[in-house]
Amino acid sequence: MNFLRCFALFLTVFFSVSMPTTAAAGAMSDEVKAVYDSKLKELFLYFHQNPELSTMEYKTSARLADELAALGYTVHRNVGGTGIVALLENGEGPLVMFRADMDGLPVEEKSGLAYASRAKQIDPNGNEVFVMHACGHDVHITSLVGTAQLMAEKRDQWQGTLMLIGQPAEERVLGAAAMMADNLWQRFGQPDYAMAFHVTSAMPTGMIGASSDSPYSGADTVDIYITGVGAHGASPHRGVDPIVLGSQIVMGLQTVVSRTLPPRRPGVITVGAFHSGTKHNIISDAAHLQLTVRSESPEDRTLLLDGIRRVAENMGRVAGLPDELLPDVVVSEESVPPTLNDTVLAERVMALWNGHFGEGVLFSGERLGMGAEDFPIFTIDPYIPSLYFAVGGTPPEDFVLEKAGGPPVPSHHSPLFKIEPDASVTLGVEASVTALLDLLGS
Repeated sequence: MNFLRCFALFLTVFFSVSMPTTAAAGAMSDEVKAVYDSKLKELFLYFHQNPELSTMEYKTSARLADELAALGYTVHRNVGGTGIVALLENGEGPLVMFRADMDGLPVEEKSGLAYASRAKQIDPNGNEVFVMHACGHDVHITSLVGTAQLMAEKRDQWQGTLMLIGQPAEERVLGAAAMMADNLWQRFGQPDYAMAFHVTSAMPTGMIGASSDSPYSGADTVDIYITGVGAHGASPHRGVDPIVLGSQIVMGLQTVVSRTLPPRRPGVITVGAFHSGTKHNIISDAAHLQLTVRSESPEDRTLLLDGIRRVAENMGRVAGLPDELLPDVVVSEESVPPTLNDTVLAERVMALWNGHFGEGVLFSGERLGMGAEDFPIFTIDPYIPSLYFAVGGTPPEDFVLEKAGGPPVPSHHSPLFKIEPDASVTLGVEASVTALLDLLGS
């Protein structure tokens, strides 16, 4: 079932589930709205209009740290670069971590919003680029502050320690690894539970996306370096053409998923770039392929990476290359494992949300892509029971217009990307606080 058909099924119940169904839930919604109106609305505008690139989130990190410190949290700055760890201790009990990523993207915003970003920044290569929150991280860090305030105000309802993390460089899948390399758990304690959420333009406001399995795929960045034998374009028999060899590798890779993974297990191998040659009549002596690889489990990741090596090396043998010149397959350190929700934790929190917001608040549309996240770097080794969920960011009527032939809902990383902040931030806060109060319940 595609997204729009699935959404049509939920449209009739959306308005009935977007309002909390109990007096306690209604009271919390009022509290969240009060915090949004008094603080978070202005804070969202600041973060949206002042985005910063991965590893360079200096103003963002400082503002987020100041906001959390003002709420009484013990704030540790510059963890793993620009990362933040904020702790609120409240007696004996579990340690629960909640993470928000805070970096923007090198994209010029063309959303048409009155508060659109016009920010520019010098990127790591020395180029001045436009910067935009084209993936909704401004929603995440704004919601984190709202969650922090309500949890501080409700200390009589929970016990333990709340750890809030402002993470840099998620877009480059560098930030979680950098914070872990800075001895995150050794310095601040290893959490008993970990949570995070992502706003999504592909889901209507008022709905929560959660599952008991894998919300995000694993991703590997892979380079294949091909060594050929250069020659004149008129004498191809005197060389080994790396462009022909590279083309054979590209085509051979198309069979790895279908002939390596079982048919009901997904995987993706995409060759995103192919570089070789300098002139029409010169056979180059080298080529470079750049790949992204997506998988759903450590076992499938191994199968796909082994398949890539097998195809690349043996195509080199087919071309007549000696073993010392076979294509070299390099897997980048920027790779991330799949995001795997803990089944028991996910089912516990999803049942809680159904009771709080009403049956039907959980969106069950089909996951159509294989996007990746670096959040599992925090939770996979050592294993920490975790839940990664989503909140809807697009008004329902926008999907109705799209289905009727109107403008398509912009995707993440698009210059047209936009999120309805009021509904997104408030639902993010309320869903987070509801879950945290349960996990830290006294």
